[in-house]
Amino acid sequence: MYKIGVVNLDTSHPKAFSSYLNQGNRARYTAVYNDGFRGDDEVEGFMKANHIQNRCHSMAEMARNVDIGFIHSCNWDKHLDQAQAFIDVGKPVFIDKPIVGNLKDCKRIEALVQEGAVVLGSSSLRYADEVTSFVAQPVEERGEVVHVTATVGVDEFNYAIHAVETIMGVLGDEARAQLVTYIGNRYKKEAPCESYFIQFKNGTTAMYHVYLNGWQPSTMTVITTKTTICRTINAGMAYGAMLDQVCDFLDGKENLLASIESLTESIKIMLAGRLSKQKKGLPILLCELPLEDEGFDGGEFEAGYAAAAAKIYSTK
Repeated sequence: MYKIGVVNLDTSHPKAFSSYLNQGNRARYTAVYNDGFRGDDEVEGFMKANHIQNRCHSMAEMARNVDIGFIHSCNWDKHLDQAQAFIDVGKPVFIDKPIVGNLKDCKRIEALVQEGAVVLGSSSLRYADEVTSFVAQPVEERGEVVHVTATVGVDEFNYAIHAVETIMGVLGDEARAQLVTYIGNRYKKEAPCESYFIQFKNGTTAMYHVYLNGWQPSTMTVITTKTTICRTINAGMAYGAMLDQVCDFLDGKENLLASIESLTESIKIMLAGRLSKQKKGLPILLCELPLEDEGFDGGEFEAGYAAAAAKIYSTK
């Protein structure tokens, strides 16, 4: 059984992931390191619920005693520094979405992988049955993809990345975007919805729409040369599908997880969309993204997330 070390309990994912893993015998969370906003009461509650004995005082200590690290920090600007402890000892590391938030970190993580680091991630919606079952159909039957539209709610990046990851899951690991255009927004009853257009190098197009005033189900619509399919994605089931893929990878089976280049492509698409919005809808070529662009601010997001977070792990 694989031993997972969890870095921070910021999000609800450690709870959801452990619930799934505890039903089987492939992997368990066995160690915790926490320097996030969750207090000791929540750390102790998570450890008790999952029968975890080892609370580590450093990530280096954890990396020596687990098979893989899972980074669940909500501040994506911390992810690569946190991953380094596992990379340094040759251990794989799973980084929760969004994997990073700016172009410099995209380049940095790509370089780490080129040097031999094993980095897995990030949005479970890539591995949702609604996505993988479509991709598994022979092209002769389903047709070639012409366009994909994905929708999501809540916010412009932390949740919106699910929509772009869904698109990338449908189009495949080799898909590369050429440009992104911010289409605009619509306010109805103080409920903003933003829309973005993506043009891929192979001529395929996509759009993602983000409702910014609360949760919405994740959906995808795929237009092919033969048909159109519309699906509402069961996000809860997608966790298990992704975790199964991670365990399969650790087993040495065929690696069906997204490459780091595909994961960072999703980030670059969203960075281009952000820049297009700032420039009032000017199309932004991904190849012209400025390296100095600050991107999405992980520290600002963490502060807001922590302020709004309810206690979900405490047993007191």
